[in-house]
Amino acid sequence: MTRTRKPAGHIAFVGAGPGDPGLLTRRAFEALLEADHVVFDRAVPNVLLDTVRSDAHADTEFSPAEGGPGDVAKVLLTEARSGRNAVRLVAGDPFGHDAVVKEVQAIARTNVHFSVVPGVGTASGVATYTGVGVRTSLDVDDVAAVDFDGLASALKHGSVALAVDAGDLAAVRDGLLSAGVEGGIPVAITGDGTGETQYTTISTVDSFVAAALGFTNRVVVIAGSEVSNVDKLGWWERRPLYGWRVLVPRTKEQAGVMSARLRAYGAIPCEVPTIAVEPPRTPAQMERAIKGLVDGRYAWAIFTSANAVRAVWEKFAEHGLDARHFGGVKIACIGESTAEAVRAFGIQPELVPNGDQSSEGLLAEFAPYDEIFDPVGRVLLPRADIATETLAAGLTERGWEVDDVTAYRTVRAAPPPEEIRNAIKSGGFDAVLFTSSSTVRNLVGIAGKPHQRTVVSVIGPKTAETAVEFGLRVDVQPEHASVPDLVEALATYAVELRERLAAMPAKQRRGSKVQGPTALRFR
Repeated sequence: MTRTRKPAGHIAFVGAGPGDPGLLTRRAFEALLEADHVVFDRAVPNVLLDTVRSDAHADTEFSPAEGGPGDVAKVLLTEARSGRNAVRLVAGDPFGHDAVVKEVQAIARTNVHFSVVPGVGTASGVATYTGVGVRTSLDVDDVAAVDFDGLASALKHGSVALAVDAGDLAAVRDGLLSAGVEGGIPVAITGDGTGETQYTTISTVDSFVAAALGFTNRVVVIAGSEVSNVDKLGWWERRPLYGWRVLVPRTKEQAGVMSARLRAYGAIPCEVPTIAVEPPRTPAQMERAIKGLVDGRYAWAIFTSANAVRAVWEKFAEHGLDARHFGGVKIACIGESTAEAVRAFGIQPELVPNGDQSSEGLLAEFAPYDEIFDPVGRVLLPRADIATETLAAGLTERGWEVDDVTAYRTVRAAPPPEEIRNAIKSGGFDAVLFTSSSTVRNLVGIAGKPHQRTVVSVIGPKTAETAVEFGLRVDVQPEHASVPDLVEALATYAVELRERLAAMPAKQRRGSKVQGPTALRFR
């Protein structure tokens, strides 16, 4: 009897970079997707680990590296010899750590296949986010092993950067001074490098330990004349919404585009669902509508939300239908976010308003019914149970027959945790973004009114009216009602606000409406 041998797995040493998940390389991402077990450094930031976990397979195991290099190597080898793929996830670059180099050496002495995926070094990566180009960079595990004489020599030709534990800052200062480095040379200390709360303070070699009081975990010390570039080239901390905590009253599925745009501007979004979507109480209407789509009963299908798109496609899936069964039916969408949901199913909408992305904007561009050019005069309008009648009435006025169908119900979501409710009421959020009247009503209902210090941003006039009805001050409203324009308008407002605050005397600044990260920039 021939026994089949289980194929050996693979070991990948993967550099995670300084912490920003966006700095993971494509090869690193692919290795993580294939992993059965990820053994990570405790120095890898939680935000990056959370991103990796969300993209990994549901059964991928995660565990911290424990013990010395030999112990970690044994865990990796056990996995590979069991036919599983193991990833050793390391902060920065794998070969920037002596302990990891020893792990690689231990694996290399076996016949197990392995690879090393480089990552952006912590010191060099954080220096770039801080706005300083460096000639020499070191990720330091043991300060006692640092060649400070070599660093002193390198400083004569350009700036240097060291990633060290915050508790080792005094040893770094003493090492530089003892190597003859002048005490007055500029130094930048950066904590939470490339993270959501990265913060840089400027000092000198002889005083940076005191300046970094309160910094914890890994920090990056940058020394040299190029430190003066922080104010000019420090792009990460100068983004319009950097450090702002922004409340997004939407589910994670709905908030994806908005949260991504907020993060690109430097904000820290907090997604709080205010609406839960449920099927209609009586599904017969939707069943007839789906049959009508297939039978050619409709000339147009008009979608006013991504939820409506999802409800129709879920019904299609139940009946074994796909995008081909939409043949002959033209699609109109109230806005770009809804249009993207339609495109995700392989269909290109015929009509999306160029200007005002609302019911009025769609009606302004929707042609009246013409019995010569329109052999079918009926429109399907699948939407929420609480939708307004504006669109249906406008279409009827234009001569169309409208099947106004309840595709889904919206119900108020459960209240958020007490910590978030307290932050909403006490001004713990710098801004809130409302994308509909229902998000205003439901947020106030489940969590209370946002503090008057919180910047209130609304997507359009109807939402603004509702916010005012609930006693909120509307600060931001984009010219066009879309999620990208809403975020852009908030970013523009933040820039203008920062400029006004910068022009104020310090005493007036402290009493201004927006505190937190905005005020922090002027310390």
